[in-house]
Amino acid sequence: MSLKIFNTLSGKKEVFEPVRENIVGMYVCGVTVYDYCHVGHARSGVVFDTIFRYLKHCGYDVTYVRNFTDIDDKIINRSKEQNIPWQELTEKFIQAFYEDMGRLHIQSPTEEPKATDHIQEMLDMIASLMERGKAYESGGDVFYSVSSFDGYGQLSGKNIKDLQAGARVDVNEKKRDALDFVLWKKSKSGEPNWDSPWGAGRPGWHIECSAMGRKYFGDNFDIHGGGKDLVFPHHENEIAQSWGVTDCSPVRFWVHNGFVNIDKEKMSKSLGNFFTLRDVYKKFHPEALRLFLISSHYRSPIDFSMKNLEDAEKVILRFYEALDNAESIVGDHNVSLEEIKKHPFLAKCEKAMNDDFNTAVVVAHLNEESRGINSECSLIGSGKGDKKNLALRLSTFKFAGELLGLLTGSPEKIRQEIFNIKKTELELDVGKIECLIKDRNEARKNKNWGRADECRDELTQMGVVLEDTPQGTEWKIK
Repeated sequence: MSLKIFNTLSGKKEVFEPVRENIVGMYVCGVTVYDYCHVGHARSGVVFDTIFRYLKHCGYDVTYVRNFTDIDDKIINRSKEQNIPWQELTEKFIQAFYEDMGRLHIQSPTEEPKATDHIQEMLDMIASLMERGKAYESGGDVFYSVSSFDGYGQLSGKNIKDLQAGARVDVNEKKRDALDFVLWKKSKSGEPNWDSPWGAGRPGWHIECSAMGRKYFGDNFDIHGGGKDLVFPHHENEIAQSWGVTDCSPVRFWVHNGFVNIDKEKMSKSLGNFFTLRDVYKKFHPEALRLFLISSHYRSPIDFSMKNLEDAEKVILRFYEALDNAESIVGDHNVSLEEIKKHPFLAKCEKAMNDDFNTAVVVAHLNEESRGINSECSLIGSGKGDKKNLALRLSTFKFAGELLGLLTGSPEKIRQEIFNIKKTELELDVGKIECLIKDRNEARKNKNWGRADECRDELTQMGVVLEDTPQGTEWKIK
């Protein structure tokens, strides 16, 4: 089955065929580094990391470029608020980005360019646009003339006349038309700036990605990704700019992930309804968050809630339980990659991924297969079943999980990490818990059922769940 990808430009799924055979160029708009990343950023990061992983699995030689926007109004304003140089601010949050995204097992892209390292490429594009009559200088600013491009609105489906009629923009007497957007901004006193033919200034946001995409991929490449909020005006403007220089469409497939919502509204810093990744990691394991983010199709909105993360964490623990059960039976097992690639379970997962990267279906398959693995473990325990078959199922299950960036640790390690998070969050006194369990066991031994119940109730209030086994009383955090 051929890989099909939903193309925002055409509004439908299309068979994926790269510009160059077996070689894929993918550019994804990265973050503006003036603050810590929130869950909305994580969704884009996880979605395109998963796409990156799967394209490589399909045998493509993938060059993945994800940029950092390290100069804009938000960065300048934040550096003034904190009274630190803008370069120091951006470096701080680039490092924070690596720390926070790294915990989600997001692989490093091939290239991670900073906007400020590509000023010359931006100046070259702006100069070309001016030479072609697509841009104009006004009072030290340079603007793109939207009316010069007949194809404006092709990505978003918006009509220029409707946009002009309903334009809600600040009055700017420098512009010829309300829809025109800035390519180069004249610097204000004390702001970072670079020399240009039009005076000292800095680039507009839209030209940054056009210039960096062209730098790494040339005039036309395969996939450009980002959140749905970037369709208009950012990506629409990218098309206009790039086409104005090259006379061709810059991108084959435009791919956009859906929003992360809270109370039906997009999670964003501007709305103030966001959770940073650091906030989330205090309560939940990063792998639970990753699972939550891919449990819905990437183009669909997802509703962020503590309940949904709790459910995702339970699923992750269930996956690792299946791994643990199987590994305890098969021990060291030799399963070749060829055997894994021929396994029907992997074929089911590939079929889902080939249908526009449908990770939601793959997660459902993993759920079903985890139950199947546990059932086969039980059969082997009763003298039935096949250890060799179990070993193959185990290896294929883990391989499919890793395609989604899951199941990358050992069951023991993950359980311990989740326990440590809960212990810290709930401020649990492990010594007190163990004393209460000991007291309860003594009370039960002496048939002091009232005291035993008191101990259990106190533990329950602490968030502790008891399980009485033949080996003794075990406990976990609910």
